[in-house]
Parts: sequence; structure tokens; C-alpha cells
Amino acid sequence: MTATDPALTALAQSWCALSLLHGRIEARIERALQAKHDLSAREYSLLDVLSRQHDGDDGHLQMKQVADAVVLSQSATTRLVTRLEDRGLLERYLCPTDRRGIYTNVTEAGLKLLEEARPTNDAALREALDEAAKNPELAPLVRVVETLKAPVPA
Repeated sequence: MTATDPALTALAQSWCALSLLHGRIEARIERALQAKHDLSAREYSLLDVLSRQHDGDDGHLQMKQVADAVVLSQSATTRLVTRLEDRGLLERYLCPTDRRGIYTNVTEAGLKLLEEARPTNDAALREALDEAAKNPELAPLVRVVETLKAPVPA
């Protein structure tokens, strides 16, 4: 079954095409990051999200916010944080104003790895989009992705 199968509704066809594009992009990025940096796409994404935190009001993300940003459940995000912490890429510490809160920061080693991996991630994304643009079913989605701006945090 393809995204243009007449048995599918227009909405289902669009969803299939979007899902196919996402899968191809994620697979390309995953292979590249694993091969060159021993990082999964989710690990890279988590390091990237956490590296954007800052001190000050609302500067540190709660685990639910991190989970939403990397599109994982809170428990899966916690396991991912633990794996990266075990590798020395993240560190956790108690919130200085609320002893129940735990912050997670990227270590110097994590920031270095993220800096090294960013060009690999970006190149794999570009390659995946260029390849998908050759597919008539996916080309319109590629054009949309290329024109999107990052959402402004609420």
C-alpha cells in the first residue's frame, strides 16, 4: 500500500506520506549518528534540548517538558537520561530552591559530543530531505518542512 492508494482517504494518504517522510529522515539520522558518534537520534535530541537550558527564571526544564520535547514518555526519558548520565554526558543535581526538584545538565563531555555530532545530524537531515524530494508523494512535504520556522515557546 502506498500513500496514494485509492482505498485510503485523502487524510489517511497525507498521514501515510508524513509518516513515511518522518521514518526515512529518522532512519538516516540514526544510522549517521550511530556510525560516527555512537549516539542514537533520541540521545542526540535529548542532549540538544538540554543544552538549550539556562539559569534563571524558567531556565531549567522539568522532566515532563523534556519528555514532550523529545517525544517520549516521562519514564522513557528518565531511562534515556540515566543512560547518558552513565556515559558522563549528563549530570543531575537538586534544585537549589526546591529540594524535590531535580535538574539535568549537559556536561562538558556532552557539549563536546553534541558539537561534534551536530554537523552529522544536519548533513543526514539534508540528505534525507534531498532523497525524499525525488519522490512525488513526498516532495510537497519536503517543501513544507524546508519553509517551516521553529515554533515559539508558549
